[in-house]
Amino acid sequence: MKKLILLPSLIFLFSCENKNKESIDVKSSSDSLQNISTKDSLKNNSPQNIDEIKVEYESLNNQLIAKKLDSASFDYECDEISGNVVYYSSNGELKSIKHFYADSHFSSVENYYLKNGKPFFIFKDDTVWNFDGGTPEKPETKDEVEQQRIYIVNEKPVECLEKKFTIKSSSKNNPKPENVQNIQSKNCSYSELQKIFEVLLKNKDKKGKTTCIQ
Repeated sequence: MKKLILLPSLIFLFSCENKNKESIDVKSSSDSLQNISTKDSLKNNSPQNIDEIKVEYESLNNQLIAKKLDSASFDYECDEISGNVVYYSSNGELKSIKHFYADSHFSSVENYYLKNGKPFFIFKDDTVWNFDGGTPEKPETKDEVEQQRIYIVNEKPVECLEKKFTIKSSSKNNPKPENVQNIQSKNCSYSELQKIFEVLLKNKDKKGKTTCIQ
């Protein structure tokens, strides 16, 4: 899988059948950015602090939710991993990239929010699932979810938040992601995601379906 643009620590070897996970809605990345007064975008300026990141994020996320941005996408297959990349733009300027990929027991969604062609906020949502009891006719599953939120100023992370929680198909009291508390990441870095972003950017003109991207 040397051609695949995935973090080495996120590659899992499983033999069970594939479980598909739909791409997250853009609103799910916003729980740590709530209670922000509605303001205009920062015009042509890149955000220089967390408050400005929140303002810029709110403006862009509202456009995504309202489906006001143009979009283009392609799919890829690479060594048992299926992926999809969607590029969102306005007046020819790239505003956001959503990257989804999955294998048999793992799926991930990366959302890159851009200003002047550079990420200022990244939301990453990973899920590893396994069988968790039940019967062959009605198996039960358990999802281990890990989310990351990275705030970026001048191409450097200024804050990294993470949250982890478990969802069980047999439980009626699963946690709501928005109610799980964010904690400060001990390793505030996005170098691996930056590499993936650069590969995605290089492939923005692809269409249809392709093999491994690099």
